Amino acid sequence: MRWRNWMMAAALALPINALAQDATAPWTLDPSLLAASGNELLQRVPDPQVDALLLTVHDAMREDAQAQVLCGLFDPQADRSLEGMNAIAAQLPPASRDRFAAAIGDALVAALQSPPQPYDGARAMQSIKAAGVTAALLHDGFTAGFNAPADAPDSQWQRCRSVRWLLDAMQARPAAERAAMTRLLLQQGLSKLAPDA
Repeated sequence: MRWRNWMMAAALALPINALAQDATAPWTLDPSLLAASGNELLQRVPDPQVDALLLTVHDAMREDAQAQVLCGLFDPQADRSLEGMNAIAAQLPPASRDRFAAAIGDALVAALQSPPQPYDGARAMQSIKAAGVTAALLHDGFTAGFNAPADAPDSQWQRCRSVRWLLDAMQARPAAERAAMTRLLLQQGLSKLAPDA
């Protein structure tokens, strides 16, 4: 029931003009998706909406305070379900919260209207590693940030800084590649990124 309430709230949170653009499109809803897990829905989100979510996160992470909130999404144990993302969004300033919620809502509506999308996880991992190599070449401390001991006083800040640099490198890639990388990050987070692996 909480899932269904969240879904309805997300759909209602969409900007009016976004809904109007789809008014002529046939509305098809697979009832089984109402009980789907986050990963099942993620498989159905088309690339443009996945990419829009990444770009929204990347833009918000330019500010330090917002970056600290959003970096939690990339922790391997993070709750990246729709409810988890809703909890993250609630911690953002109003303007960023609205953009983040709209991006999630757009992704949700698109997922409910779409079949499973083609996706190559191995290729997405290679793309993330390539983006990691780019970030490591451009920024001293990139790899050290990911490998900082959890008990170090500034390990969270170092890791978050490395995530920001990684997103910068990802943002420079073509949209379809960004979408594939984002799908992988939403499924697994960054368990460990080794540029030389």
